[in-house]
Amino acid sequence: MALLDRIPGDDNIYIGGIFSLRRREALKEANITHVVSVLRMPLEEALFQPYKHHVVEVDDIEDENLLEHFEATNKFIQDGLDAGGGVLVHCAMGKSRSATCAAAFLMAKYHISPYEALGQIRRGRPMCEPNQGFMAQLEIYDKMNTPENVAENPIYQRWLYKKEVELSLASGRAPEDIRFEDEQTPKEGEDPAQFDLRCRKCRRALATSHFVVAHEPKSGAATSCAHYFLDPLSWMRSELEQGKLDGRLECPKCKTNVGKYAWQGMQCSCGEWIVPGISLARGRVDEAKIRNIPAGAVGGIRLPPGASKDGHS
Repeated sequence: MALLDRIPGDDNIYIGGIFSLRRREALKEANITHVVSVLRMPLEEALFQPYKHHVVEVDDIEDENLLEHFEATNKFIQDGLDAGGGVLVHCAMGKSRSATCAAAFLMAKYHISPYEALGQIRRGRPMCEPNQGFMAQLEIYDKMNTPENVAENPIYQRWLYKKEVELSLASGRAPEDIRFEDEQTPKEGEDPAQFDLRCRKCRRALATSHFVVAHEPKSGAATSCAHYFLDPLSWMRSELEQGKLDGRLECPKCKTNVGKYAWQGMQCSCGEWIVPGISLARGRVDEAKIRNIPAGAVGGIRLPPGASKDGHS
C-alpha cells in the first residue's frame, strides 16, 4: 500500500496518511497544490508551506461531527482542482476520516451514493473504511441530497438535535432544549400529510402523519404495533419541559391520558426500541385520513403551536 493513492476518476485527488506529506517527490509528481488535513493533532507547519492547506480538527471516533465540515472541504477540494492542481486528502492513516471527506466530495459532485463513492475510493486505496458513525453521516448527507448549506437543512438539524438528546441521556438527564417539530419551517416541496391522529374522546387533532416516527417491527414479531411514535410537538411542551425522564401525555383539550414518553427510549409491542420514545396509544386515538387538502392548509400539513384543525387549543 502506497503512502498516498490516487482516487480513480476524472479528478486529480489523492488520499493518504500523515506520513505521505514527507514524500516530497511523490507529491511533486502528483502535482499536489492543495492539502486537506482531517485529524486532531499538532502539525509541523514546514510540511505544508508549499501548499494551500485546510484543516478539519476531528478525532476518528463515531460521535464526531464530520457532516458539518463537508461544505468547506468540498469547496476547498474543488478550488484546488479548478486551479489545475492536485489535492491530497489525508488523516492519520488514510483510512477513515480522509475517506469520509473524499466520499462526500464525490457524492456532491457526481450525485452518487455513499457506497458508490466509497467503492470508487477503494479501487485506488482498498484499506479505506469510514467508522460506523462517519458512514451513517454519509448516508444522512445522501438523504439530504448533498446540500451546499448543510447547517440549514432540516434533516441535519434533526440529526444534530438527536445527538444532543443522546448526550443528555448519557449524563442521566432529560434534554434542556427541546426541538418541537411543528414549530419548524416546513421543507420545500414536502408531500401533504396522509392522516391526522385525533383524541378518541374529544376529537382534538394531536398530530399529522408528518410527525410520526416510522419504525420497522422486528422480524418474527408476534404482535403489531400498539403505539404511534411521534416527534416532540408543541402541545406537549408543558409536560416535556419539566425535565423529567419519563411521564404521561394528556390531550390538551379534554385531559384524557393519550400516551406516554420516555427520553431514554421505549420498546414498542412489536419489539422495536425507539429513542426517544414519545408515543400515543392506538387505543386512545383515531387515525383520520386527509383528502384533497391543498398545500399550506393548516390541517393538512402542519399544526401551529398549540392549535388544532377545529380551532381549539
